[in-house]
Amino acid sequence: METRCFSSGIMQINQLPYTRQKKTKQYFMDRIFFISFLGLLIVGHGVAGNMVYDNLGMLEDLETVDIEEGLEGFDVPSWTSERGGKVLVNVDSFGAVGDGVSDDTKAFVNAWSTVCNTTKAVFLVPPGRQYKVNATKFKGPCVDKLIIQALTIDSSTGVKVKGITVQNSQQMNFVITRCNSVRISDVIISSPGDSPNTDGIHITESTNVVLQDSKIGTGDDCVSIVNGSSNIKMKRIYCGPGHGISIGSLGKDNSTGIVTKVVLDTALLRETTNGLRIKTWQGGHGYVRGIRYENVKMENVANPIIIDQFYCDSPKSCENQTAAVEISQIMYRNISGTSKSPKAMKFSCSDTVPCSNIVLTNVNLEGKDGTVETYCNSAQGFGYGIVHPSIDCLTSHDKDYTFTPDIIEVSEATSQEIVHAEL
Repeated sequence: METRCFSSGIMQINQLPYTRQKKTKQYFMDRIFFISFLGLLIVGHGVAGNMVYDNLGMLEDLETVDIEEGLEGFDVPSWTSERGGKVLVNVDSFGAVGDGVSDDTKAFVNAWSTVCNTTKAVFLVPPGRQYKVNATKFKGPCVDKLIIQALTIDSSTGVKVKGITVQNSQQMNFVITRCNSVRISDVIISSPGDSPNTDGIHITESTNVVLQDSKIGTGDDCVSIVNGSSNIKMKRIYCGPGHGISIGSLGKDNSTGIVTKVVLDTALLRETTNGLRIKTWQGGHGYVRGIRYENVKMENVANPIIIDQFYCDSPKSCENQTAAVEISQIMYRNISGTSKSPKAMKFSCSDTVPCSNIVLTNVNLEGKDGTVETYCNSAQGFGYGIVHPSIDCLTSHDKDYTFTPDIIEVSEATSQEIVHAEL
């Protein structure tokens, strides 16, 4: 197996004093693991029973995915940092060529060894080159804890990333693209709340991705899941500041967008501009279906639950179009907290391609400064148990079917799929 590292701008890994008593191993690069570090890296310190509804096959599968509950251990993260002197460790100084052909594995291993054993060191991969690195462990513990500014995993299978901090990226902090079987855990992502386009974790064209036990604060979506992604499981996520946890945007410029089988279980969203959001452009094609959000707490969130088929992130108004990305089979279960805006729930759907099969159970959203309501346009669905505010604006149909959920799991990678791609 070989790895190619693409550098765009200066790639550096800096370090932070290692304060945890428990030492964690850190590995990366395995199985055609394409990885980009962009820019300067800085020093820094439910109650589900038989439901009555039609056409919910995907939700039947998602209903019993086994994910641990609870928010224990969620401390509010600190986004402060300290700068200090740095020791530059350039892979080229260790014999790396960066022509995309030569084997640079030994140079990277030797450079890593130096970085890992040097206080406040910077791991530099010069810009504009392509480094080929065979399957290799980059492991710790190191003398300092690593902080990365931006990270991309591209076209890879069987990757683990654990215990890293990604801080102050110039744009997206952590991108997973064209990958299968990726496990992300114990990650902290920190960008200022007013920084534009700094998505925390961006998932595109990827399947079987698990994200857990992570704290994300950004100027854009904490998590964004876009076209070609399926079997995405998120659990125990802290989000804030940021624009919430989003599917989309999809369908821009009349394109096709498809996202299926996404589960978010156990999350805390604090002071975000959106909570659980699905956003699509007019004129798009494709579909979003089989989505389950559960055990989510909101604190002073502007739009706690929102589906928007009229998304328009443009300086000028967007043209009205009849085509739309279809949104169906969406479940909200055990959602509570406070809304910053009067409309705690918004289902703004296309007149020609309405949202369908929206199910809400045990939802309780209160207004921080007054009463709240639900807004609906061309949205079909129903609620059971406690649902506040009222969802009378949802249209209902055919409650004559019952189903018993079948068990389905987001597939876990086998030991053969993940050898030593852990960071």
